Amino acid sequence: MLSDDLRGMWYIMLKDLRAYYLKPPNISWGILFPFAFVLAFVIRDPGNLDSLVPGLLALTLLFGTSSMEAIVITFERRIGALERLLLAPLRLPALLAGKLLGGMVFGLVTTLVVMIVALMIFGASSINWLLLILGLILSAAAFSALGALVSVSVKEVFEAQTLANAFRFPMMFLGGVFVPVASLPLGLQIVARALPLTYAVEVLHIAMSGGKVSLAMLDLAVLAAFAAVFFGFASWALARRVA
Repeated sequence: MLSDDLRGMWYIMLKDLRAYYLKPPNISWGILFPFAFVLAFVIRDPGNLDSLVPGLLALTLLFGTSSMEAIVITFERRIGALERLLLAPLRLPALLAGKLLGGMVFGLVTTLVVMIVALMIFGASSINWLLLILGLILSAAAFSALGALVSVSVKEVFEAQTLANAFRFPMMFLGGVFVPVASLPLGLQIVARALPLTYAVEVLHIAMSGGKVSLAMLDLAVLAAFAAVFFGFASWALARRVA
């Protein structure tokens, strides 16, 4: 039943937020880690600080959504908690969607904190708010689904952390956070276009600094496609794990 699925998604999200996400170390990690990387870049090249804001938001969203998302399912499978959730009257995709919602909410909250600080410093005169909100939500969905896919693909927590970093760190340096994608060598540009962070940075940059709205719509569509593909593969992998 759809009502059972929706209710189950809601309570799984609340449980994960309380049990895993809303802890001081996770909150500080989600906010301070991206700031540390951006600060290191700023110290090296202090010009054009406002151009780094879209990348900072996208990076905060990436680490906020995927850091715990990438290990929660693996951890619960190890302790048997996931099997108890499977006894609830909801379908497996709904269970996984509840897990994704927890990561999305946490990532969006930490990103909101960073965005408020950034807007206090640089102002908010020309922001396309609708585009910004859509970009943040779809980026959060794509990153959270990627974290879930990582989590269901391995057996141990340390394997999930290692695999998640194998995706996140290349994205961080190739996704346009610090260096525009257009300035990269052609081969790296092709790789960058296969990474969801590239489209997140691009749509947030257009929303905050202006640009072609048609390009931003394409970015949103690609992010939605990433979220759907990652979620589909994660659902399939989780079904095989619990079969």
